[in-house]
Amino acid sequence: MPTPKKKTTKKVTKKAAAERASPPAEATPKRRTRRASAKTESEDARKFSVEAARLMKDLHCENIDVFDVRGKSDVMDYLLIASGTSDRQMRSVGDDLEELGKKYKLQAFGKDVDGPTTWIVLDFVDVVIHLFEPQTRAFYDLEMLWGDAPQVEWQR
Repeated sequence: MPTPKKKTTKKVTKKAAAERASPPAEATPKRRTRRASAKTESEDARKFSVEAARLMKDLHCENIDVFDVRGKSDVMDYLLIASGTSDRQMRSVGDDLEELGKKYKLQAFGKDVDGPTTWIVLDFVDVVIHLFEPQTRAFYDLEMLWGDAPQVEWQR
């Protein structure tokens, strides 16, 4: 009867185990840092906010305010508030803002329209747009809530 072969164990050093566990540095792709990515997203959000305000002005919205709420809000970077002239006009502006968002590769996360169309909210995550009928805007007075945030120059 043949004798069974003796199993040999190879002693693995910590260094060898670490080399096996992770690929060489040049093989791993470089990722953008979170900070650089966040800065780029914020710049894109600012550009979109300015263009959205200009579009609303071109579509006859009134009293347009753009607030930079970075550092004041955990859920958005820019807030736009505007007044529409009629429910039909407000719905049309909302649709056009969604199209503008697509051009900037920003998908509307949510859109909410109240029953009689006195208030439309478009949420693009980093940018939130409130489009009000003038009396509803005066009632909710969001400018007072965000009035300490700096305003963004958007007019041509």
